[in-house]
Amino acid sequence: MRDFSNAKRIVIKIGTNTLTKDAGVDSVYFRQVAEQVNALLHAGRQIVIITSGAIGMGLGQLEVESAKDIKMRQACAAIGQPLLMAEYRKAFQRYGVAVAQVLLTAEVLNNRKTYLNLRHSIETLLKLSVVPILNENDSVSTEEIGSAFGDNDKLSALVASKIDADLLIMLSDIDALYDRNPRKFPDARPIPTVFEITSEIIRNAGDKGSKHATGGMKTKIEAAKIASNAGCRIVLADGRLKNVISRIVAGEQIGTIFMPKRKLSNRARWILNSAPAGIICIDEGAMRAIKARKSLLPSGVTGVEGTFEAGSVVMLNDRAKAVASIGSTQLKTLAGKHSTEIKKLLGPKHRDVVAIPEDIVIMDY
Repeated sequence: MRDFSNAKRIVIKIGTNTLTKDAGVDSVYFRQVAEQVNALLHAGRQIVIITSGAIGMGLGQLEVESAKDIKMRQACAAIGQPLLMAEYRKAFQRYGVAVAQVLLTAEVLNNRKTYLNLRHSIETLLKLSVVPILNENDSVSTEEIGSAFGDNDKLSALVASKIDADLLIMLSDIDALYDRNPRKFPDARPIPTVFEITSEIIRNAGDKGSKHATGGMKTKIEAAKIASNAGCRIVLADGRLKNVISRIVAGEQIGTIFMPKRKLSNRARWILNSAPAGIICIDEGAMRAIKARKSLLPSGVTGVEGTFEAGSVVMLNDRAKAVASIGSTQLKTLAGKHSTEIKKLLGPKHRDVVAIPEDIVIMDY
């Protein structure tokens, strides 16, 4: 389970509180990360870093203790992001390693074209032995800061899934998953291995993160679900442990390891992880058909919620996601009708189905 000798591609997520010390940037910690990553690069590994900390650094630069207003947080992110990258560049420069900045929003990952462009960009950087450093673009994000990716926990899992990473290391001030909330129960015990994320595990997870961070245990569990569908192992550990990255990759039993449940294709993962543009309500017969890997026909559609175009990712009830081949306006007209009505309305070259099996993913968790 903890044999990572064949893990060539590794994603390392570092939380806000791990990167800072005494309300300021911890340059020594950045150097320690660079030293460990450099050793992994020399061992033939490819490394991607998902970083938090821009808002916290912006607050420090302004000498402001907190920023609850979203505009102020966006401003702090804009101020802090170049400071954050400067620390990474300075730390890795000691080892002659180049780093690259990649800023993301949820919209980039939801759009299939930009999703693939991002994948190609990261692949090219890795081939050049450059370490991509990714962060949410908080200064322009259209969602409330922290709601899109949860202190980058979800982002790290999406990236690990996108680039077919073998291992995701999540470093934060949460050292492991516990059988009970350790903040409430002093006798809570860490769980070294998780094979399945049960409803009990979700219930026992804590709430929000701390001061400048937005990710708590719940966002880390959500991240583990995403990476699990990519066949990627996830290790959650205390980022402040000495040489924690090197020790995890060497197989030392640190923190909690989440074992993968299934490995979906890259396209299926994109469908599963995209925000749905609407909902197609279907009957039980249609649900049984799609579970049997058959197409979704208009005769099985009972209703349409939301407005979406053909090619959009939508929910099928609350049990599956799919790429719809028909937009919401046309589908409302076709709901409950025979497949031949599709070509009558949309033309003879159009598919006579609402969604094909290859574009339907059952939500298996």
